[in-house]
Amino acid sequence: MTGDRKGFFVSIDGPSGVGKSTTVRELRTVLSTRSVPAQWTVEPPRGDFLGDFTRTHGGQLHGLALACLVAAARYRHIETTIDPALHSGQLLISDRYVASTLVLQRLDGVPMDFLLLLNDYAPQPDLAVILTASPGTIADRIAQAGITHRFRSDPTAPTREVELYRNAANILEDLGSKVLVIDSTEIPPSEVASRIADALPALPLPSDASAPTPTPQES
Repeated sequence: MTGDRKGFFVSIDGPSGVGKSTTVRELRTVLSTRSVPAQWTVEPPRGDFLGDFTRTHGGQLHGLALACLVAAARYRHIETTIDPALHSGQLLISDRYVASTLVLQRLDGVPMDFLLLLNDYAPQPDLAVILTASPGTIADRIAQAGITHRFRSDPTAPTREVELYRNAANILEDLGSKVLVIDSTEIPPSEVASRIADALPALPLPSDASAPTPTPQES
């Protein structure tokens, strides 16, 4: 993506079972109440042939092959959705982005250096939200929601994901993103959503404005 970004890009990631989907729904409500317009998207992108293929067939792949498929769907997503939104000055919020790759594909045995190289041309979010919780809380939430994909079937995954997302947050900061970490162990999704909304800038952004620097939070 070229440097004339006029919009503001937010990614929301976190361990499977942390409550990300619920938080995204709550954030929609909060922003609507505040009359803040936003464009919403998700990865892999729905309604796009490559994103739908990844959702349908990704479970049959592992390791390097799956990492490459996810990256291909991401670059298609960037071309069709992310770049146009940011060039036109919109607030774009993505349910999952590169942080999830830096965790899920690591769980699948893909080396970090390969993942960083594979995603080197993906634009960094202005604000990368990392949701977290205690591994025990995440395990309880997965037990209530059920096993929806193979990454949830590993009982050690919650502990490993929490640690890998902590590492991913550090990497994203090094790459230039502002990172907001919110621990949802003791707070409801509505409060998590309010904290995310409070970290967003007023739009439209001046073309030469720098993004705000939200303080990483642990609660």
